[in-house]
Amino acid sequence: QVQLVESGGGLVQPGGSLRLSCAASGFTLDYYAIGWFRQAPGKEREGVSCIESRDGVLYYADSVKGRFTISRDNIKNTVYLQMNSLKPEDSAVYYCATAQGERLCSEEYDYWGQGTQVTVSS
Repeated sequence: QVQLVESGGGLVQPGGSLRLSCAASGFTLDYYAIGWFRQAPGKEREGVSCIESRDGVLYYADSVKGRFTISRDNIKNTVYLQMNSLKPEDSAVYYCATAQGERLCSEEYDYWGQGTQVTVSS
């Protein structure tokens, strides 16, 4: 029932911006933790930004603070990741994931989207 579909990835130059979208279905977004994760070749998956609780506690990885912004639209049941000032090291497959109730970005999430590729290169 729970489905997540990411979109918005692509190729951008360093310093550019992208907005990723995660369309959720099969659950009420407000009752779930939801976040963005990424995995680059040869590296482990890392949490980028998460809405960890129903009341909107936010997490950002140190590497993206001040550059990325997570937001949600409960009417559209969609979560966004606005990515500004992109760096080559941001290149990765970005995944949207969710879990029932509260969940720290460092913990395991239960449902995952298919991922969208972000490549930052000149």
